[in-house]
Amino acid sequence: MKALCFYEHGDLDVLRYADVPAPEPGPHQVLVKVRACALNHLDVWVRRGWPGLKLELPHWCGADVAGEIAALGEGVTGWEIGQRVVVDPGINLTADEFTRRGEDSLSPDYVILGEQVRGGQAEYVVVPAANLMAIPDGWDFPQAAAPLLVGLTAWRMLIHRAALRAGESVLIIGAGGGVNSMAIQIAKLAGATVYALTSSEEKMEKARQLGADVVLNYREDPQWSKTLYRLTERRGVDVVVDNVGQATLSQSLRAVRRGGRIVIVGNTSGPLCEVDLRFIFGKQVSLIGSTMGSHQDFRDVMGLVWAGKLKPVIDRVLPLAEGKRAFEVLERGEQFGKIVLVP
Repeated sequence: MKALCFYEHGDLDVLRYADVPAPEPGPHQVLVKVRACALNHLDVWVRRGWPGLKLELPHWCGADVAGEIAALGEGVTGWEIGQRVVVDPGINLTADEFTRRGEDSLSPDYVILGEQVRGGQAEYVVVPAANLMAIPDGWDFPQAAAPLLVGLTAWRMLIHRAALRAGESVLIIGAGGGVNSMAIQIAKLAGATVYALTSSEEKMEKARQLGADVVLNYREDPQWSKTLYRLTERRGVDVVVDNVGQATLSQSLRAVRRGGRIVIVGNTSGPLCEVDLRFIFGKQVSLIGSTMGSHQDFRDVMGLVWAGKLKPVIDRVLPLAEGKRAFEVLERGEQFGKIVLVP
């Protein structure tokens, strides 16, 4: 089969569209014929690599899979070959104290499809049958693939970790990303006032269409935390969503209200930050980490997607063979929403 893979870690030039062995399902697994797979920034970090990340090479990424069941492993019941499905991208390898509490993504044996195990940027992928969810009628494969990882991530960080409540205010930094385009919608659905930052007039309008109440252009207003402080009558916002990290955390600390929460789900500008600790203890700010979510979180947020209450945001759909070009767009930050690859 064909896959968008790499044989060594590095930049875009290590990507290959190449022939690789097709996987076979083991017990309680299914083979899915991939019809669409969305990109995530996670794919970029995995390709570049980090200390301690040990992968079987060649490796291919891809957490967001929509497709059709091609084969059933031993012991799989309740599913049929040809059935249209999406895949919960979080996989638990063992049961432990965290999974028994329903905190699946806290388990040390929780892995992400396309990160620690080979993913969906290929013609076929093997996944646990327990991770399948049927695609309702009326949804095409790119629409079904686009909200998976980002919906799960945004749902957990806002609803569970930040404990967002109706009537509160949220600042979402970088509205064009996949997680954040979903976070705008979830925050509005939860009854919050949404402030968003983005980089162009086009992206500002798209953020408003998703429900953002106030949108700022951080390129034109580099001291956006001061503007936000003024707009909130010197109070600040209740919750800040910061998945940028190094370039923004110091301003996030200024923008959040006293007793507010900053939820961190990524580090697109770099993982190492220098912050003024006086903002944290002086304003009694909570810094909250979040990643992925439970298997029930996945079903909850996808239920809202299927019901039409959350909308998949797709920037463009490209053939898997043009995956390198898709990553160029992603790494330059030119997209609004998800880029989807189709084998």
